[in-house]
Amino acid sequence: MNRRNLIILTVALAILGSAVVLSWNGEFAGRSPPASDIGGPFHLTAQNGARVDQSILKGKWSAIYFGYTFCPDVCPTTLAALAQAQVALGAKAKAFQVVFITVDPARDTPAQLRAYLSSSSFPKGTIGLTGSAADIKTVAAAYRVYFSPHGSGPDYSVDHTSIVYLMDPEDRFVRPVTSGSPADMAGQIAAAMDGR
Repeated sequence: MNRRNLIILTVALAILGSAVVLSWNGEFAGRSPPASDIGGPFHLTAQNGARVDQSILKGKWSAIYFGYTFCPDVCPTTLAALAQAQVALGAKAKAFQVVFITVDPARDTPAQLRAYLSSSSFPKGTIGLTGSAADIKTVAAAYRVYFSPHGSGPDYSVDHTSIVYLMDPEDRFVRPVTSGSPADMAGQIAAAMDGR
């Protein structure tokens, strides 16, 4: 193989390697994407019925999670872990909030979100957000979240990306909070807060 073909092959493999870093549903494999890749403007409705935008993320560290209230497993498990991580943060928890954005706006009305997020197992003060199908599609695209309803009838499920996005107080993506023990999650959040 001559030098020119070797260079072409090397470049092609590098491009292919970069392309497979993100899996089919947008989850991150081994790297945090640039801040500009994640987040952006949105207009949604909070569980209290108020219309809000991305300014609710300003001034606090925010753990953003996309899910839905009828989710049987990963959503409540993730929220419960975040609740324990919130406690483990101690005094740092004052500068931290959890934002739950539904991927099932047809069923997740503000009232449904309010009832769901009132669980004592979930983080205190969690902000629940819903909106029109178009609103949800826009915010999901901004965060590179995959979601798709699955099944038919009133008990359908929604396949979705399950990532906790940590945003800084300036609404900039910092890192995904990887799953693990609540203590591990709290450690990741605290480290980001401390600039580590």
